[in-house]
Amino acid sequence: MKSAVIVFPGSNCDRDLAVALRAVTGQAPAMVWHGETSLPDGIDIIGVPGGFSYGDYLRSGAMAARSPVMRAVADAAARGVAVLGVCNGFQVLTEAGLLPGALMRNATLDFVCRDVDLTVGTSQTLFTSRYQEQETIRIPVAHHDGNYTADPETLDRLEGEGRVAFRYGCAVNGSARDIAGIVNESGNVLGMMPHPERMIEPAHGGTDGRRLFEGLVDAIG
Repeated sequence: MKSAVIVFPGSNCDRDLAVALRAVTGQAPAMVWHGETSLPDGIDIIGVPGGFSYGDYLRSGAMAARSPVMRAVADAAARGVAVLGVCNGFQVLTEAGLLPGALMRNATLDFVCRDVDLTVGTSQTLFTSRYQEQETIRIPVAHHDGNYTADPETLDRLEGEGRVAFRYGCAVNGSARDIAGIVNESGNVLGMMPHPERMIEPAHGGTDGRRLFEGLVDAIG
């Protein structure tokens, strides 16, 4: 199984994501620079990592979303390739139009960095098949612009179509309806603010994040 991690100027979680993907796929992912216009052949999973792409200038993820490689990512997503955007990666995916809504400044205006409880919204996606619906898991967050927002019609549609993958178990950043992660209509693109790649082995303090990657490998393999 082949994977790739997109690297932007300012990415700082690209290696964390690469370690997680290697742990579950058995192969090191290709590290693809944002200026590339294509992806390696045969990619099964694309990771868009956390960090501060382009220093979060203009809006978080706005400049990265217009990088040359994102056209290839969008084309791959349209073909059904799995795309996982974590933290800044979630911001990039919304700015690129691959997911609806936007990530705004945290309601408290503070940077939030701690482990948080999440409720699994659905187990019927490529990314959540190893979780039970309504299960509580613990995953770290580390963001300043994680306040998910969308118009009421979009929020109703996400909920009605079972596209809310994760919710915060308590108030974290002001996100509408406590949304922490969503999938696209086809279910092959997930954006989430919490960092599952930081909770994949006991040394991290838990392994709840590992099941996301293992379930993804199960579904694709």
